[in-house]
Amino acid sequence: MKDVTFLHPGFFWLFALLPLAIGWYIWKRKKQTATLTISTLNGFKAAPSVLAKLKPVLFVFRLLALSLIIVAMARPRTVDVNNKISSTKGIDIVMAMDVSGSMLARDLKPNRLDALKKVAAEFVDNRPNDRIGLVVYAGEAYTKTPVTSDKELVKQAIKSVRYDDSVLQDGTGIGVGLATAVNRLKDSKAKSRIIILLTDGVNNSGFVDPRMGAAMAKEYGIKVYTIGIGTNGKAEFPYAKKPDGSFVYQMMDVKIDQDLMKEIAKTTDGTYFRATSNNKLKEIYDQINKLETTEIEEQKFYNYDEKFRPWVWAAFGLLLAEAVARRTLYKSFI
Repeated sequence: MKDVTFLHPGFFWLFALLPLAIGWYIWKRKKQTATLTISTLNGFKAAPSVLAKLKPVLFVFRLLALSLIIVAMARPRTVDVNNKISSTKGIDIVMAMDVSGSMLARDLKPNRLDALKKVAAEFVDNRPNDRIGLVVYAGEAYTKTPVTSDKELVKQAIKSVRYDDSVLQDGTGIGVGLATAVNRLKDSKAKSRIIILLTDGVNNSGFVDPRMGAAMAKEYGIKVYTIGIGTNGKAEFPYAKKPDGSFVYQMMDVKIDQDLMKEIAKTTDGTYFRATSNNKLKEIYDQINKLETTEIEEQKFYNYDEKFRPWVWAAFGLLLAEAVARRTLYKSFI
């Protein structure tokens, strides 16, 4: 009976009548067979009859048959549900992540970059119906993953992101990061296109002015959500490398060009957020996830497999067995 549901479970109340039927049978049992009154049984030898002992089984058959009919009337069935989901308003998203050396600062745990990677991967999981791409930038920028619906590919790309001054010139090129992200979305046919631009510093590198990048995004109808990551005050920043390649940290002031980030967001009808902790960063991505929703059409197809027939056939078999027994073995039984 696993995964079986009942269309008319109210019929199970009929089971309450079965005890009444049993009581009626017990009360009328002695009147169901003929009786003979004689003065003495001394002339008869007692011969216990097996059929007499088994006769109540006929009533049990009838009770079982009624029980099976009640279950059949309740309409047991299993259901197989198929969902057909289609997106009516798809969104293309590019995450532009700052991977400069300052992203190794320890004001978020274990550091800004690792905290961002964890939250970004969760964000991807929460966007199953959208296409997502990844751009990384420091002094320069490049596309790590083009806009794709392959979420596992995007998450692997996020996981592999790391600070590497041998690949990208160090620095913070907000303008080149934004322009590269715009370039990934400008030809998109999606109903909605957004960029999540994250930085922890001040634009000090690159050949593209961030305001020019914002103007490009506005021209193509791309909304930019900007995030400044870093605590207020001071934080442990890497400032030198040891011979073994590990970093030496020292306390330094946290500087984020919030005015620029707010201007970029305002120009493109987006929103600026400030992430001062791991929890705050997660809340920001959750908020963006709620702001940018994808309209979904879902059609459900129900395939019912009726299970009442075996119960009816079993009830019919019991009633038939009772009828045959009454007309053969117990036809002339006294």
